[in-house]
Parts: sequence; structure tokens; C-alpha cells
Amino acid sequence: MTPAEILARDGAVPMAAWATLPALLLAALPAAMTRANLRSFRRAPHPPADARPPRVSVLVPARDEAAAIGGLLDSVLASTGVDLELVVLDDDSRDGTADLVAARAASDGRVRILRGAPLPPGWCGKQHACWQLAAAARHDILLFLDADVRVTPDGLARTVAFLEESGADLGSGFPRQETGCLLDWLLLPLIHFILLGYLPIGLSRRDPRPGLAAGCGQLFVTRQEAYRRAGGHEAIRASLHDGVMLPRAYRRGGLRTDLFDAGDLARCRMYATSVEVLRGLGKNATEGIAAPRSILPFTLLLGGGAILPVALLAIGLSTGFERWPTWGVGAAVAAALLAWVPRWLGVARFGQSPSSALAHPVAVATFLGIQWWALARRQLGGSTSWRGRTLRPQ
Repeated sequence: MTPAEILARDGAVPMAAWATLPALLLAALPAAMTRANLRSFRRAPHPPADARPPRVSVLVPARDEAAAIGGLLDSVLASTGVDLELVVLDDDSRDGTADLVAARAASDGRVRILRGAPLPPGWCGKQHACWQLAAAARHDILLFLDADVRVTPDGLARTVAFLEESGADLGSGFPRQETGCLLDWLLLPLIHFILLGYLPIGLSRRDPRPGLAAGCGQLFVTRQEAYRRAGGHEAIRASLHDGVMLPRAYRRGGLRTDLFDAGDLARCRMYATSVEVLRGLGKNATEGIAAPRSILPFTLLLGGGAILPVALLAIGLSTGFERWPTWGVGAAVAAALLAWVPRWLGVARFGQSPSSALAHPVAVATFLGIQWWALARRQLGGSTSWRGRTLRPQ
């Protein structure tokens, strides 16, 4: 039936009813993609029981991490199935981070502490720290961890097993995100929603284009030779978002990247306060969704698939669906239900908060607001601060 025939049959159809059709399509996309991706987003395998323990350099950049570094040291040093060294680079901390690591190094020969060199112009602090760590590593396998990550005893061995089984040159795991304040409860589950809802993981593994690369800066694993070929963190020296930019650098170098679900072997508490959430997400934004060429498409995709369906259903309910055709009512209900499907799948698979999932439209609206704010700040030449340093997105 043509639109003219529908109009003739149903009379003047409210614009909101017509809008349910694109809303339905935009909500169905991440729902279908998430369902498909959950089969590809596999967990790391267990190494064979008779496998020789791999030699791994665990590399940790640390700046003002006194509150977190002890937990990381405890969890890494409890690892089984690997022959490890744990190298922590103190990046001019002001809170006693270096003293805590030095005390552990004095009692455990597997631990080393490096004093970071002064930050050169044009470098982001984390990238400079990781570059120095890689240069100091003694083992072939490099495993980068953020200081606020905790791993299970078999976590390192399984991460290396993933690198070997996948055949990737760079592997990245997505840890379970722990939350404790309002904005991380609201926003951090969107990490999995956006990853699984809009990146075709199967295609990403077959297609080497850098634009299909993804990763999580909290956990990377690679080998020395591949790291050198890609240019390592020097290739992304000015970047504030290694989770996106390091996999792209590998792919530009003709190397393979892959990712896995690390939720059962690693956990991370990224932020302590809602203010830190705003600063952290804003810091990374303009190298991801808030990039000038990405912000409009993602606003349409995210807003159209998560906010618009709920808004249209609310409009219909508030008017008693007056003059809405049956197909419009059905499309509104279906779109609103589909908008929540990826989040309920995340609750089931990753143990995310059901109450956070219920707030999904609010989360997406808040997230998009942060992206636009970050873009405006960049366009106006503004900067942000992190760990006492002033950062300017490139």
C-alpha cells in the first residue's frame, strides 16, 4: 500500500506516527547487531594443561594511583600459569604511588619500578609512559594494564592464550566495569552497548580497515616484534584515547587486531566520582564519537534508536493515540521494546545493573550531551585536565 493510499484510508496521520517507522529501524539495528555479536564476542580460552608458562611483561603506567596500585599488584602477583615480570612506571606521581611500588619491589623480585622521563612536547602522558614501559620490557609478550584493573589468577594466562588462538598481533580485552557513583552507574554500561550494537565484530575480523578496529585501553596484549612494526605508542603519541587509536595504528601497519570479553577474568573501577566520569568521557570523546565527521551520524543512530522510540510512545500515550493508525501504534510499541533489547542482553551476559538498563534513554541522552560538549570545547580551543595535567585533544 502506498503512503497516499494509507492517508486516504486513515485520514491525516500525525507526524509522530510516521516517525515510528525510522525509529523502529534505528532501534532494530543495535538489537539485531548485539544479538549477533554476542556469539562473536567470546571469552578468552584456557591454555592447555600441559602448556609451558609463557613469559610475560605486565606493564602498568601509573600517575597518582596510590589508592588503586596495591590492589593491582596483589592481583597480578597472584597470577598462575605465567612467568611474569611486573613493571610499573611512576609518571611523576604526587601521592606516594612510587613508594608503594618500591616497597613491593623490595620484597618481590618480579616487580620493577621505573621513574618516568619528563613528558616531551606533543606526547600524551599515558602514551609516553607505555612507550617507556615497552622499551624496558624483558619478555616477548607485552601485556598493558591500567592501574585500576584487577585480574583473576588465571587472567593473564588466558589473555595470552587468546592472543595465540586468535592469531592477532594485538588483542584487547574488555573488563567488567565496576560502578559506585551515579554517572558511572548510568553511563559505563554503554561501553558494551555501543561496541556490540554498532561494530560488526565478525566483519571486523575479516576486514583489515582501520575504521573497523576497536579495543579497550585498560587491557592490551601484543608481542615485541608486532609492537615495533606498528610503531607502538609512539605512533599515537598525541592521542588521548589509546583504546581506539592503538588498534588503528596496528591495522595501518598491516597487522591484525582482535578483541574479547574479559569480564570473567578482569574487572576495573575507572572513576571514583561523577565529576571524574564527565572528565574521563569528555577527554576521550573527540577521538571517537565526538569527532566532527562522526558526531552527527552517531547522534542520529543513538538518539534515533534509544530516545526517539520512547519519546514517540510517550506522545502516543499522552494523546490516547488519537488518529494514529494501527500500524503506527504497533510500530511505536515495537520500537520502544527493541530500544531496550541490547541493554537487557547486557544485563544477562555481563551482569550489568537492571536499574541502569531501565534508565537507558536517559543514559544515551546524557552520553550524547557529553559528546557535543566535548566537540564544542575542542572547536573553541578549550582544554581539559586529568591527573593534574592539562590536555588538549588533537
